Amino acid sequence: MFSFLLSFAASALLTLLVIKEAKLHGPALDSDFLGVQKVHSHTVARIGGLSIFLAVALSSCISIWRVPAMSNWLLSLLACSSIAFVGGIVEDYTGKVSAGRRLVLTMAAAAAGYFLLDAKIDRIDWAFSTWPMMYIWISLPLTVLAVAGIANAVNIIDGFNGLASVVTICMLLSLGYVALQVNDMFVLVAALMVAGATAGFLIWNYPVGLIFLGDGGAYFIGFMLGELALLLVMRNPQVSTWYAALLLLYPTFETLFSVYRRMFVRGKSPAMPDGIHLHSLIFRRIVQWAVGRKEGRALMRRNSLTSPYLWMFSLMAVIPATVFWRHTWVLMCFCLLFIVSYVWLYVRIVRFKSPRWMIRHKKN
Repeated sequence: MFSFLLSFAASALLTLLVIKEAKLHGPALDSDFLGVQKVHSHTVARIGGLSIFLAVALSSCISIWRVPAMSNWLLSLLACSSIAFVGGIVEDYTGKVSAGRRLVLTMAAAAAGYFLLDAKIDRIDWAFSTWPMMYIWISLPLTVLAVAGIANAVNIIDGFNGLASVVTICMLLSLGYVALQVNDMFVLVAALMVAGATAGFLIWNYPVGLIFLGDGGAYFIGFMLGELALLLVMRNPQVSTWYAALLLLYPTFETLFSVYRRMFVRGKSPAMPDGIHLHSLIFRRIVQWAVGRKEGRALMRRNSLTSPYLWMFSLMAVIPATVFWRHTWVLMCFCLLFIVSYVWLYVRIVRFKSPRWMIRHKKN
């Protein structure tokens, strides 16, 4: 809890300083209001990830001072995550780092974690058996793709104020809870630090959007989330590998479904941005009827009303993962249920047949 509170306070203060600095000197301001994924109407600094990274770094130093035994683990984790972070934050400042280069840097960070932290996929659990991954030529590429994929997935769901932040905070708290159950203090402390730092940023991001997470923040949190989930599962065989799969399923399946939709349904590049993610559809086809036209204040209100739908939906995966973290067959069933629910909901909204419970009455 100390790690959470320290990170929260440091991040809240640092984020406020970043906001004030941005207003004075204008670094990394997002003033593109016409992009296909843009849903804001005022200029906003998009370097919130800087305050989160600095808060985690500060908390790590204090944790090392208090518990020297964790120094190698925390320093190695911070070093690996900084590789993923740097590509995103440079993109936030310059807008000149392509998605491909950011992905390569995140894959390099995952490869570094493989060797420095022994964070690797070395088994896959099934209901009545376990598949060992003994060969490096299998486990290394699988690990790199998994961790880099999670980091990229968090960046994809970062479309509305508070969306990615709250979803990842819930996932990190789940990791902390399960780590406590298996007495993995390193994962517990690291998860609470990142969750606290993200919460400190959140108070300035939601609901009014005084600052955005940016690519740096999304890649950093996503990498830490993927790496800590991997470490928790592989260091503690009593935790099913399907716990991590279900816990991270919302951003993961959102990414996979988007790739499928862009390549096979629309015939476009999977890297091409579009405005028909699930969160975008909820914004345009459900929330807009409750708030009204695309005016500045109404647009901000629509933005803030969209995220809670996805918070609740993501808990369909996070809660059962947290409760049944050791029961593989139950976790597999919930994975299937979540995927079916996602596809059903997406199809209903696309066809203008949104479930009644999602519809809000329009207010003038």
